[in-house]
Amino acid sequence: MDNNLGNKHTMAENIKYYMELYGKTRKEMCEVLNVPYTTFTSWIKEQNYPRIDKIEKMAQVFKITKADLVEERVTNKNEKQPKKDNSTRLRKKGVKIPVLGEVVAGVPIEAIEDILDYEEITEEMAAKGEHFALKVKGDSMEPVFYAEDIVIVRQQPTADSGDIVIALVNGDESTIKKLKLTDDGLMLIPANPAYEPMYYTRKQIDTLPVSIIGKVVELRRSF
Repeated sequence: MDNNLGNKHTMAENIKYYMELYGKTRKEMCEVLNVPYTTFTSWIKEQNYPRIDKIEKMAQVFKITKADLVEERVTNKNEKQPKKDNSTRLRKKGVKIPVLGEVVAGVPIEAIEDILDYEEITEEMAAKGEHFALKVKGDSMEPVFYAEDIVIVRQQPTADSGDIVIALVNGDESTIKKLKLTDDGLMLIPANPAYEPMYYTRKQIDTLPVSIIGKVVELRRSF
């Protein structure tokens, strides 16, 4: 066991194995372990190694020993497999969508290679249109959204007043703001009062340009 203690690859493989076995999502694991989404992701991407108290908590969740997480699994016909918890609810099949760090003008969503991770949405949500996830940057939308939050976005070129949208301004990377339509243009309104609303006339919308690329339909935050 000592030779494998602290082995990030072994830990990552074991966590993924038991997550799949018990039907646990990253979001669920973050909630039960009380860690940020990015912290848990760093474990299964072999970037960091969890503290002993988090290993103990994961072992409790999966109803296994700490050694089952720390030591390399040896697969053979005599290997004792952990039993699934009969109380685990049946999970609906989901659809994976990419988590993006940014969206820029002129690049189709499906062509963006800067994929940070993947999220899962229901088939019912997926049936309503194309979706992607975006990691929030900055503090302009606090306290509604915080940096590192993940938002689920439905791709659409228009939205209604009051919608939270992802907009592109002057070809810069995407910004998340509340939309307000006016008679002669639109406003992109931050939630943080330290920032001023951004107003654009119809002419500016065409010449800068300003475009709506999607509506935020869900927030996924790790506590």
